[in-house]
Amino acid sequence: MGFYPLSRMRRLRRDAFSRALVRESNLSVDDLIQPVFVCEGSSIREPVPSMPGVERVSLDLLLDRAKALDALGIPALALFPVVDASGKTPDAKEAFNPDGLVPRAVSALRETVPDMGVITDVALDPYTVMVRTACSTRQDT
Repeated sequence: MGFYPLSRMRRLRRDAFSRALVRESNLSVDDLIQPVFVCEGSSIREPVPSMPGVERVSLDLLLDRAKALDALGIPALALFPVVDASGKTPDAKEAFNPDGLVPRAVSALRETVPDMGVITDVALDPYTVMVRTACSTRQDT
């Protein structure tokens, strides 16, 4: 038994799924998704204090950004709405508004960059206000 075995078992190379599972990671532009914080208004660009380099943009600037991302080959963007305090309610009513910020943004993006993927956040926290009850303000001792 002085020579290496003539047959090496390669159980991880038997089928395409197994090979794909254990191969080296490849990152390409196809894997990128640009998060975008969108707000009401026109020509609005405001920094997000908790995230340096990130801005909230109005719908018109969102469309300009989407065109630039499309030109770079970025396949999708994820929309995160920034709802004014007046639109926030305990039941998140604005989230169901067919003329709300997100539906308008999605429609405008479909017209401007029809092949770009648009991902929307289904969380209701941008649309709700916290309602304090006697239980939530009670201090345990």
